[in-house]
Amino acid sequence: MMKKINTLAISLALFGLACAKHHAKTSLFSAKAVIQAKSGSQVAGIISFEQVSKQEVVISGKVTGLKPSSKHGFHVHEKGDCSATDGSSAGSHFNPTQQSHGALNVAVSHIGDLGNLVTDDNGVAEFRFVKKNASLTDTNTSYVGKAVIIHDKEDDFTTQPTGNAGGRIGCGVVVKN
Repeated sequence: MMKKINTLAISLALFGLACAKHHAKTSLFSAKAVIQAKSGSQVAGIISFEQVSKQEVVISGKVTGLKPSSKHGFHVHEKGDCSATDGSSAGSHFNPTQQSHGALNVAVSHIGDLGNLVTDDNGVAEFRFVKKNASLTDTNTSYVGKAVIIHDKEDDFTTQPTGNAGGRIGCGVVVKN
């Protein structure tokens, strides 16, 4: 009986180590941004960032107060400053590799290019996707200390350097958890 209990205890301990090791691989670092309304909008939300490999970040969240059944440009900008009423204090798109503007995870795009948020009939966008070639810890490509911007219009992925996404209606600074 004692041998079975010891075997069970060892098995549980090994299982716990395996789970901890797996968890470490899937979540290396996390951060979040609380979205503030800008430009007279009613936009609000929380964006979560989870680094899952050296250069991959899972970005997820829920944003409310957007136009129903629409698309809104979604970018990380270079400055972690949301103090301006129009969000302009966040600066330009985060682009440390000096690429042209483009869609999410295409060969040529800004590290800050996150595509479009797509809303439901109530103006709510819920999302979860992976951004490649980004980080929360690498000095050159980290989102921490930068600002997330939600734009009024859809990003067209072609107009340089911003995608013609219109005004900034939501802003949140990315801070580590």
